[in-house]
Amino acid sequence: MEQPVTLNKNGQINIVLNNENKTFKITKVSKSLEKQQEMIHSKHEPLKRIEAEMSVLVGMEEMKKIIKEIYAWIYINKVREEHGLQAGSQVLHMLFKGNPGTGKTTVARLIGKLLKEMNALSKGHLIEAERADLVGEYIGHTAQKTRDLIKKAMGGILFVDEAYSLARGGEKDFGKEAIDTLVKNMEDKQNAFILILAGYAKEMDQFLNLNPGLRSRFPLVIEFPDYTVDQLMEIAKKMMTERQYVFSKEAEWKLREQLQNIKYNRSSHVFSNGRYIRNVIEKAVRTQAMRLLMNDSYEKTELETILSEDLVFSDL
Repeated sequence: MEQPVTLNKNGQINIVLNNENKTFKITKVSKSLEKQQEMIHSKHEPLKRIEAEMSVLVGMEEMKKIIKEIYAWIYINKVREEHGLQAGSQVLHMLFKGNPGTGKTTVARLIGKLLKEMNALSKGHLIEAERADLVGEYIGHTAQKTRDLIKKAMGGILFVDEAYSLARGGEKDFGKEAIDTLVKNMEDKQNAFILILAGYAKEMDQFLNLNPGLRSRFPLVIEFPDYTVDQLMEIAKKMMTERQYVFSKEAEWKLREQLQNIKYNRSSHVFSNGRYIRNVIEKAVRTQAMRLLMNDSYEKTELETILSEDLVFSDL
């Protein structure tokens, strides 16, 4: 015989068994799990702060996932130490592959900040360098310049953009000396600083193939894809909001059409993604300022609105 079952609003179940009313308390699993996740998240303030900063970045889903993995690995290692277990040492040198303006430098700064908060790096600062900062003019000069940069990066991150340019001159070029010096210090001081090499994907693959031992020294290889037109428009609107400007409908349509033309008709190596958007907006702001000045018109709505005529793309 089926037994009458009723569910009360307070989360209790009433079951009538043999004419006796039995009350059972049930746990609301979904709410319990949510509460547990909140408790776990509240303990991880460094991750929470970095996630908040990354939440404003458009795209970069893979990068956001990797940053969480790095945090989890460092945190669990600390917990293992507390339980008397061996904490593994993991090299965090990285390779960033992507076109200009895809957020590589921004992400490098966030990683430095996170590792500083977790005491994985003593300073967490970022030293940005390119070929001219590493390569000298005579034998021995390059090694010294490279060592000096590494010294400045101690406790933080050495970020070398367009790193493939170090190998452009062949065997007799001083760039090879810079590579050899970097490789040696990556081994000797692997936990004292983090080296991030960045550049175009194809060129970075060719660069790694020139030195057989180089690829294995970068356990983290991260792709930074180009932004879609929708993502670029989202970036543009965020930048406009930060500056307290808005696009007119016509200006928004004009920018979208320009981005679509670029994405389909221009080489990805030439297009600078988010950097291009910033340049467009800064020029539009200057053009708008000149228009308002010439018209002697300073209403609030005019001051904050970028019109279609303010968007000039010819020299960008």
